[in-house]
Amino acid sequence: MTTNTTPTTPATPTTPDPDTPSTAESGTPSTAGPGRGGLEVRGGLDITGLHKALGGRTIIDSLDMSVQPGELVSLLGPSGCGKTTTLRMIAGFLAPDAGSIKVGGREVVHLGPEQRPSAMVFQNYALWPHMTVAKNVAFPLRLRKRPRAEIAERVDAALALVNLLHHRDSRPARISGGEQQRTALARALVQEPELLLLDEPLSNLDAKLRVKVREDIREIQQRLGITTLIVTHDQEEAMSMSDRIAVMNAGRIEQFSTPAQLYSTPATEFVATFIGSLNRLQGRLQDGRIVPGTGVVGIRPEDVLFTPDGPDAAKHSTGGEGIPATVHRVVPRGHFAEVHLTRDDASLRSYVTGNPPPVGTQGHARITKWLTFEDGKLATTGDGA
Repeated sequence: MTTNTTPTTPATPTTPDPDTPSTAESGTPSTAGPGRGGLEVRGGLDITGLHKALGGRTIIDSLDMSVQPGELVSLLGPSGCGKTTTLRMIAGFLAPDAGSIKVGGREVVHLGPEQRPSAMVFQNYALWPHMTVAKNVAFPLRLRKRPRAEIAERVDAALALVNLLHHRDSRPARISGGEQQRTALARALVQEPELLLLDEPLSNLDAKLRVKVREDIREIQQRLGITTLIVTHDQEEAMSMSDRIAVMNAGRIEQFSTPAQLYSTPATEFVATFIGSLNRLQGRLQDGRIVPGTGVVGIRPEDVLFTPDGPDAAKHSTGGEGIPATVHRVVPRGHFAEVHLTRDDASLRSYVTGNPPPVGTQGHARITKWLTFEDGKLATTGDGA
């Protein structure tokens, strides 16, 4: 045994005034050199001491965060944690009460959305229904009165990047939800921003299309090397796309780490329960058993190995006797089953591949890895090696 101590339908915009910059189009052309894919990208993001209160309630509480150039970072957390408020302050749609926001080393907190070197993809896409795909993508460049030849070249480059050249003359109502999302992405990328911001970009798509589009976004982001910040409440989305994830809770960042680190070594009990599934037992672990204590033991379901009692128990044994338990419920999950085990007033979940034991089966559950928390913070990690 080893133990380690560790500290839909898109909204319809109003008719735009072509002489007035639109707050729905955040971003200015970058002065950087050309990036991969024919578009210009550069710049990291540095946030220091960001604070925001609304209605007398603190929404963002002295937030610090640095995103490296070319990194894709997700702001992940439950509703009301402050992630969208943070994104809106970065984009310039909401003024912070205090703090600094730098993009590419340049302070932007005093600049309006149209002056910042960032572009935003909104949750509802905000496409003009009377405009073609190409005209939607060209819109921010037309507002800036760029030359017609330059607009045509940059629009075609952006549409090629998102594989929509064949729909350049279509209107939003004639293309799919995924294609509408890619149109909004192209409109952001055509501005050649240093920083790309996406607010719940996949929430309006069905489950299968979400998987495809998130792969497309990640592939485009890596091809360009553009610094990207995504707001999401979907942990699977964040885990599959991100270089790092900032898990937010009550206006603060609980942990800012890689997906693997968040899962294996969560800094707090909140992070452990928000990322993945966790068996949470009051007490402490001693000789493979839970005994009374003031802390909390956290165990991932894949780290609970159940062996039925009976003549074949030795053949299926995973080593060690473990905790006596009875199968209470079996939930099919496709390529595995979630087996609910009970013992007295405690319960455990175990992930089982192959044929799961039937309800009522008695046996022993052995814990192979665990986390312990004291006062909500990670105290130790351990395994049964």
